[in-house]
Amino acid sequence: MVHQISVLKKYMANTYRMKAVFSKRESLPCIAPLLTTVEETPQIISAQVQGHFPKWLNGYLLRTGPGKFEFGKDKYNHWFDGMALLHQFRMEKGTVTYRSKFLQSDTYKANSDHNRIVISEFGTLALPDPCRNVFERFMSKFELPGKQPLMCPEFVAMTDNTNVNYVRYKGDYYISTETNFMNKVDIETMEKTEKVDWSKFIAVNGATAHPHYDPDGTTYNMGNSYGLHGSCYNVIRVPPEKVDLGDTIHGAQVICSIASAERMKPSYYHSFGMTKNYIIFIEQPLKMNLWKMVTSKIRGKAFSDAISWEPHYNTQFHIVDKHTGQLLPGMYYSKPFVTFHQINAFEDQGCVVIDLCCQDNGRSLEIYQLQNLRKAGEGLDQVYNSVARSFPRRFVLPLHINLNAPEGENLSPLPYSSASAVKQADGKIWCSYENLYPEDLEKEGGIEFPQINYGQFSGKKYRFFYGCGFRHLVGDSLIKVDVVNKTLMVWREDGFYPSEPVFVPVPGTNEEDCGVILSVVITPNQNKSNFLLVLDARNFEELSRAEVPVQMPYGFHSTFVTI
Repeated sequence: MVHQISVLKKYMANTYRMKAVFSKRESLPCIAPLLTTVEETPQIISAQVQGHFPKWLNGYLLRTGPGKFEFGKDKYNHWFDGMALLHQFRMEKGTVTYRSKFLQSDTYKANSDHNRIVISEFGTLALPDPCRNVFERFMSKFELPGKQPLMCPEFVAMTDNTNVNYVRYKGDYYISTETNFMNKVDIETMEKTEKVDWSKFIAVNGATAHPHYDPDGTTYNMGNSYGLHGSCYNVIRVPPEKVDLGDTIHGAQVICSIASAERMKPSYYHSFGMTKNYIIFIEQPLKMNLWKMVTSKIRGKAFSDAISWEPHYNTQFHIVDKHTGQLLPGMYYSKPFVTFHQINAFEDQGCVVIDLCCQDNGRSLEIYQLQNLRKAGEGLDQVYNSVARSFPRRFVLPLHINLNAPEGENLSPLPYSSASAVKQADGKIWCSYENLYPEDLEKEGGIEFPQINYGQFSGKKYRFFYGCGFRHLVGDSLIKVDVVNKTLMVWREDGFYPSEPVFVPVPGTNEEDCGVILSVVITPNQNKSNFLLVLDARNFEELSRAEVPVQMPYGFHSTFVTI
């Protein structure tokens, strides 16, 4: 109880401090133009390059996110619901071109054909066809897409509007979200070539849009499976080899299933951690009520209504051996928190070290309704003040737990981290985090969309990561964090909003921060151009920008592909 009170006091103090910082400045500018429907730009256009654009930087920056928020008179409710718009910046020998296309998903086509929303999304329930009679509209509440039976284990696989991230399996690129559908795309033409259903290969109801990759191309992911006898979190492994030219995710395997702590209320998760030998899954108190999901259409509610923050549960860490598929016996717990993106994880001195962007309040998903994001003045300020800030934290999970270790002993041997792992009387390990940032990060509104030098330092001990600062509801700065010295560098330009930073290393180098940061920077000001920004990753100084006179919405994730 004393621990809970101290945590509450700390949280209230942090909240007060953030509100005090916020109250010293003017009201937030309206960002509604960044969250409205735009036209696609399928024809290739040349960008206006300024500064010194690195000649060695040859490839595609591929980006996705929502770009269409209504069909006919029907409007989407949530930021996550908009139709996927694919962006392509092509860089070659110092020149940059841009184009964008709406993903031709089955959902996009069906909505377009009917000129209304006919497939439900995360925060928007598709309403019955107004042209049907009363009986038909009533019966439609008991139907699922494809006329699936109500209790079909695929009941959550509704939309194939994959608008979250580009992912890679067996050398091919897919647009992914969190349902069981992915769309394979040709990254040069930006055309969809195939729709892939996870459930046709393994018994899962979907997979995250943040897989991890081994150096040999083996891909790991996490996916849920739901059934009348319980819910499981599944570790998925996809081999790197193709059997034939038409191969997709054939050979995918579930190597470990972790039972949900609550049969009908599994945790929502967006990513997971991976080291050289282990998968780290975090079961957090952001719960999905399966009964509410099953009955969402009958109740006239969107899927998002079934997700709730329940901080009376603690957060639990699960560790799985990648090679054997065995779940390690240790029971690791911490105070309730939510994480959407892991930064990195590695092994050291018999421990797994995992760094995460963490929030102490899990209500962010419900706050990102479009009606909230499009507010102005005091209304927008109130929304911003209600959103939990995200900060980087380190947890240390000792792998070899001595059963005879005395109660209350810190089992972490790492001298460079203040994170602790303390054995309790019931054998559980209580994990307390280390903050990985200086106080200056609080003035930046916290940090999200973390990225590292993934190709060289994923799963290894590292020093730097990059992300977006959030003094607004979307990213308004780029930040480099030194997790060893706990210092940061910031890039910001007033009136502009940078996207997730992508690190691209200089060819042939082994230095962790020898490379550039790429970010798509947009503005609601119609008189100014959006641009692709290139920063020197070492000193965070601008090298170049490539301006594009095209309206772009704020999106989610990006990837760089060398050509």
